[in-house]
Amino acid sequence: MHYDCVNGSHGLPYDPFKAIVAPRPIGWIGSKGKSGIQNLAPYSYFNAVADKPHFVMFSSVGIKDSVKNIEETGVFTFSLATEKLFDAMNGSSAPANYEIDEFKLTNLPYVKGKFVDAPYVKESPAALECEYWKTIDIPGADREVGKGTYVIFGKVVGVYIDDEFITDGVFNASKARPLVRLGYMNYGVVGEENTFTKNRPQLDENGNLLEVKEWDGVYR
Repeated sequence: MHYDCVNGSHGLPYDPFKAIVAPRPIGWIGSKGKSGIQNLAPYSYFNAVADKPHFVMFSSVGIKDSVKNIEETGVFTFSLATEKLFDAMNGSSAPANYEIDEFKLTNLPYVKGKFVDAPYVKESPAALECEYWKTIDIPGADREVGKGTYVIFGKVVGVYIDDEFITDGVFNASKARPLVRLGYMNYGVVGEENTFTKNRPQLDENGNLLEVKEWDGVYR
């Protein structure tokens, strides 16, 4: 099938877009407003966008509490959502009022960031502490009514890793078993049973693919 997603209709019970662009990391974003009320919310449009320097982004449909807090205070955190923490992550997605602290709502212990004044999930295997850079209002967004999509960018200024998940000097993501978002109400888990290692090839002097047996730590 083909369909025009701008002017047409897919004719399916639900929009398949998110099921096609999958899996996606879950941006479990911690923030705190000027009032001191904390917020924790998962976003399925989340990813790293640069590593020199480290930058991450997430997008929000509507100006939700996370966006308000981050634009007020200039900081936020990302906590790695894992299989073990699924129920708490899912619970923090409930559309709670601004006065509700999702850490308390989901009975999650938190830690105040070492580098920024924002909380992250204590039981998470890893967390990123971020300084707010900018918001991009996606075309069609209307701040006066709070509708549309807003993309938040942050510079990572601090990283926390639970030493339990460092193996031979490498963060063992398979051991941490991070959650990923699929389409509809579906999720997945990254674990040792579904991960593998393969180095990227190089080219020899004749322009042919050359297998690389040992990775030198450089992303090409």
